Amino acid sequence: MEIKLTEKQYRYLLDLVYIGNWVMNSTRENDRIREYDAVESLIFSYCAEHRMSKLIELYDGEIIPSKAFAEGGIHEAIANYEDNTFYEILAEELALRDMDGQPLTRENYSELVERMDEYLGEFEENGTDHISVDM
Repeated sequence: MEIKLTEKQYRYLLDLVYIGNWVMNSTRENDRIREYDAVESLIFSYCAEHRMSKLIELYDGEIIPSKAFAEGGIHEAIANYEDNTFYEILAEELALRDMDGQPLTRENYSELVERMDEYLGEFEENGTDHISVDM
């Protein structure tokens, strides 16, 4: 298979591959999915040919994204995604809870969305400062 990319597209692909492997493997301790690591290594191996050597390093005989790459802002994008996802899931769970276990239907979907929007507005304004858990 051959894929033709511009240098800029290739650089974007590096971000996408890194983020994809991060999602698949970052929470795994001893059971990493090696196939994703191998694809990441393969895609990053072309950096040397495209004047992007600073984005890779050799670790245990494998090409991996360099510390410079990992510290170059990619984790800010990941953190932004994680924060948004956290608040959206939390808003949905709280809205569903407020609906007293009603099954979600076409008829009450707008109620769910309204409740979620209220929670999301609160989270946007105050983060988690007003959340409490009774145990």
